[in-house]
Amino acid sequence: MSPEFAFNPEAAHAYFSTYCFNTAWELIEKADRTSADDEAMVRLAHTSIWHWTQRPDCTPRHLSVGYWQLSRIYSLLGEAENARRYARLALEAGEGQGPFFVGYAYEALARAEQVAGNEAQKGHYLEQALRLADEVPDPEEKKLLAADLESLQP
Repeated sequence: MSPEFAFNPEAAHAYFSTYCFNTAWELIEKADRTSADDEAMVRLAHTSIWHWTQRPDCTPRHLSVGYWQLSRIYSLLGEAENARRYARLALEAGEGQGPFFVGYAYEALARAEQVAGNEAQKGHYLEQALRLADEVPDPEEKKLLAADLESLQP
């Protein structure tokens, strides 16, 4: 018989959705990632999204950001198809959430096409993202998106 203990699934989902996202982000930014780090980064990002889907406060914005992170990770790993898949999910979740979220979804799509070597499609998505970046009302959000978009330009 297992011991009785208090467990709060809602608190656990809140903790792990954030912890896994932030830890995956640390690995994204790690300069000397190993192949084990790469695998952990993928697992953490998927786990973060799953925990978000279990939370009662999960919104399309949360999912858009989580899918964007997965797309970024797959782009870093050179996996264009997975990067596209999660960028499309980010776009789907971000629709109606404002130019910041939709702009980042297009940034992810542009990055996925860059990985795939599709410069024309990358340019199309980059144009969409740049147009949306101009519409972002919050100066800090605009600055974040602009910096990521700049990294995609020659």
